[in-house]
This record gives sequence, structure tokens and C-alpha cells, in this order.
Amino acid sequence: MEAEDVQGFPSMKTFAEVAEAGVSSPRFMTLCSWLVSELRTLCRLEEDVSPVQGPEDAETFQIEISGLLGELHCPYPSLTTGDVLARLSTQDHCLQLLYFLSSELMAARLQARKTLQSAKQDDKNNEAVRELHQICHVLGMPEPDPASPVAQVMDDIGSQVSEALTAAQGLEPQWTAPLLKAPLTSEQWKALDQIKQVLGAEYQCRRHMMLTRFDVTVASFHWSERAKNRSTAMSEAFQPLRQSLPENSQLCLSHLLAAREDFSRIVKTSSEALRRKTSCAINKVLMKGSVPDRGGRPNEIEAPMPTWEKRREGGGGGGQRWAKWGKKKKK
Repeated sequence: MEAEDVQGFPSMKTFAEVAEAGVSSPRFMTLCSWLVSELRTLCRLEEDVSPVQGPEDAETFQIEISGLLGELHCPYPSLTTGDVLARLSTQDHCLQLLYFLSSELMAARLQARKTLQSAKQDDKNNEAVRELHQICHVLGMPEPDPASPVAQVMDDIGSQVSEALTAAQGLEPQWTAPLLKAPLTSEQWKALDQIKQVLGAEYQCRRHMMLTRFDVTVASFHWSERAKNRSTAMSEAFQPLRQSLPENSQLCLSHLLAAREDFSRIVKTSSEALRRKTSCAINKVLMKGSVPDRGGRPNEIEAPMPTWEKRREGGGGGGQRWAKWGKKKKK
């Protein structure tokens, strides 16, 4: 069979041309073998059709096809009854076999796609349920009843949040305003989610690089002679810390909704207010003695020495010119 027929799904015209060649044609057997191999990637089948090399494999091919059709419960009596070696003796029977295998393959592909979409939808639903349970737990509410309408659950959560905000208005310090104040449409939320995914992928790449450097640095500590006797203790102390550093970003859109205005304030790490909380005894240690000068100032770097080339043979003209110029200067 031609390569272009194998890569894409064959057309009906191709089926007719292949069926006309008959069961002894390597192209017909190769096409059937490809359909079966594609079908086996999507379905759990015990029977299989071996790759063929030439017309001499026609008998083995028909026996294997007969077992496969029985496992697939083929509804066509012309392909499942009678002599095994005579079932594909006509062009119509060969074409019928190709149509049956192709229809089974298309149905399996549709079912696999439907199953994948259903699994993704279930994951989204489970994530939404977990978020609702966390919200109810934070607000001190009982877990929502699965039979309750979603609108009713959201109204109850909104009422509880309003009560919490009203009760917190008289407390100090006052709650700051949210960072995101403008309402967003569904399209804007989708675009924001795409931006979050792109930034999350970049963050994951950078974090993976930093964690790899961290692992290599820690591994270098095991190379010394003193560390060989303490490698077990070092691993026991390091592994819990290492496992607590995930590579994936833990941020989601709910963090954006929970962000307040003070998140956007940029405070210098050297400011007095911040240093009151970050200052420690090690920051107050001063280096004694004179610090050696490492240099590197551009104005102190000497110009490189010129390189001299070897005098070329027969190049005395240059020397004569210099000699004449020197004589004129002496006068």
C-alpha cells in the first residue's frame, strides 16, 4: 500500500482500488493490517493480524482475519461463515471487509474522543466542587448538598460573605480594597486564564532550572571524604525540604480575586520599616582589616601590546623608505 494511504485515512476510491486487487494482493493485506493495528491502539483486542511480506502470506492473513472478525462480532455472514480461505474470494467481500474495519475504527476514535472530553469535564467538575467545599469551610458553613441548585449555593455563600464583611468593618486594621475592581466578561476571563497558563509554563521552566541547580549543589556536598559517612543523615534532612518545593505554580485565578491593593505596593528591601523585621545578628558583622582591591576599573587597564609580524622576504622597500625619512629628518 502507498505511504500516503497509510498516513491518512483512506478514501472510498482507494478502498475500491485495493479491493479490486483481491485478497492475494499485498496492498490489500497491508491496508487491512494497518486498520487492525489502529483499532488495537483504541480497543483491547486479543486477535491480531501480522504484517505481510507478499502473496505467500495470504492464507495466514485470512485465518487471522477470521479470528478477528469473530472477536468483533461481525454482522456479515459472508465474512464469518463458510470456508475460511474462500470468504474473500470476490471483490465485493473484500470491499465489505474494508468497510467493516474502517467503520469500527471510526467508531472507536469517536468513542475515545468522547471519553477523553468526559474525563476532562469530570476533572473540572471535581475541581469546582473542591473549591466550593473550601469556601464553605472558611466561612464556617456546612458543606453544600449535592442536590441543591448551584444558584442557591452561590446565594448562600454571598450572604455569608456580606455578613462577614459587615462584622469586620469595625475592626482594626481596616480591610484594604481589592486589587481587581473592574468586572470582567467571560471572554476576558478566558483570556486571563490563557495568560495565567503561559506565565505558569514559564515559571515552571525557571523553577525547574533553579531546583536542578539546587540538587546539583547539594549533591556536590556528598563528594567529600567526611560526607561519605554522613550521606544517610544528610539525605534524611534534605529530602523533606526538597519534596516541599514543587515545580508547578500553585497560583490560580482565585488568588487574583483575593489580592488586595497593598499587593501592588513596591517596598525597597533596604527601607527602614522593612529592615525592622528582616534585620538579624549576622547582618551586623563587619569585616575587619582592609579589603583587598580587586581592580577592574577601565581607566587602569593598560592597552595591549602590539604584535609584530615576521619580516617578509624581499620586503626591503619598507626599510629603505624608513631610512630615507630618517636622513631627511636629521638634516
